[in-house]
This record gives sequence, C-alpha cells and structure tokens, in this order.
Amino acid sequence: MDAQPLTQQELDELAAFDTPTICNALELLAPERRNSGFTVETLLCPSALPRPMVGYARTGMIRAGERPALDAAALRQGRLDYYRYIASPVGAQRDGAVPKIVVIQDLDSRKGVGCFWGEVNTAIHKGLGCQGLVTDGGVRDLDALAPGFGILCGKLTPSHAYVHPVAFGTVVEVFGMVVRSDDLIHADRHGAVVIPHAVARRVAASASLCARREEPILKAARSPEFSIELLEAALAAADEIH
Repeated sequence: MDAQPLTQQELDELAAFDTPTICNALELLAPERRNSGFTVETLLCPSALPRPMVGYARTGMIRAGERPALDAAALRQGRLDYYRYIASPVGAQRDGAVPKIVVIQDLDSRKGVGCFWGEVNTAIHKGLGCQGLVTDGGVRDLDALAPGFGILCGKLTPSHAYVHPVAFGTVVEVFGMVVRSDDLIHADRHGAVVIPHAVARRVAASASLCARREEPILKAARSPEFSIELLEAALAAADEIH
C-alpha cells in the first residue's frame, strides 16, 4: 500500500457506520466502483458482531479435499510462514498495532469440505492482531470461538479433512469480492467492502452526508400524512444537503 494506514481514531469513525452506508459513501467518492469491490454472494455471520469490523487485509488460500503432497515437517513450516505473514506489520508500520482482517479463499471445488477455522485458529489470529475473518470456506466450534472475533463465512462444517494453507499474501476472491494484501476492509453482517486507499480518509464524512440526506426522506415516509407530494418535497430537500 502507498498510503499510511489510518489511525485508530479514523478506523473508529468508519466503524460507526454499517457496511451498506459505507457502500453508499463510496458511490459518491469512487463512482467507477459502483458495481464492484464488495461481496455479492450469500454468507453466514455465525458470531455476533458488536460493531462493524474495520482493518487491513491479510489474504490467503486453503485446500482440504485431498491429502497434501508435502510431509509433516514441510506442512508445519508452511503454516508457521503463514502465521508470520499474518503477524507482519501493515504498510510502513513498524509494529503489528494496526488492526487486520483475514480474508481466506477456499480453493476446493466443494468449498468447506475441510475447516481451517474454529477454537484454535480464531484464538491464534486474534492474538496476532486480527479483528475477524471473511472466508468462503467453513467454520466450526461455534461455542468456543475467540470472544469478539468477527466471522463472515460460507458454511458451518465439523471436520478438518486435509485442510492446509497453500498461499498467502496473494490476490484472493471471496464471495465475488477481490482483495489484495493490505487492502482496507469494512465488514458487518451484511457483507464486506474494500475501501480504496485513495479515498479512505474521506469516507466517514461522505457516509455522514449520506445519512443526513436520508433523514428528510425517512421523516416524510414515517409521517401519518405521508403522500407523493410530501415525498417529492423530501427528495428535493435531500438534494440540497451538502
């Protein structure tokens, strides 16, 4: 990434809005991305999210359907290399303090046949500075997941099968959303969206503008006297809010 990561205060400002409102804001700031950059497939949110996740992407790919060709020592080393990548600083930061979100693509043709995510890996990733996870693969151990670790996933599944990481730091596609390492991600129970670095520091203000423009329309729609005439006036009033 070229830009400095957002400060915690700036990240908190983004977390004050749900992901649909962030998408609304990006329609104003990056209209060329109006039909891309966000999840477009149905997903599950098996753990309660107290607020939206906002963090920088750590990407990876897994397989589980077939026994890997590597021996146990090589598999262990590969997993350690993956964890080192997860723990690595974001952008020009010298420490791991900037929050991260793991985005993992399941490469099996039958996604979720083996589960990488449960009690152990959510605890490890939380300890390495991750707020949560977006994966088109499976999750298990629902009663033992790391507290506060947000999850968006493709399915629930009980077994490891032969699950192992096969790549990390790569470009991935999850639920139709293309993600690169260090991309800024905003996610909640509706799905996830990539926030372009070039506009990231303007998104909170744009989201606030979108919310203000909705206020006169919602007030009119919820009025007992609601009518087409009242709606027309509300739409005109919304257009004048800048």
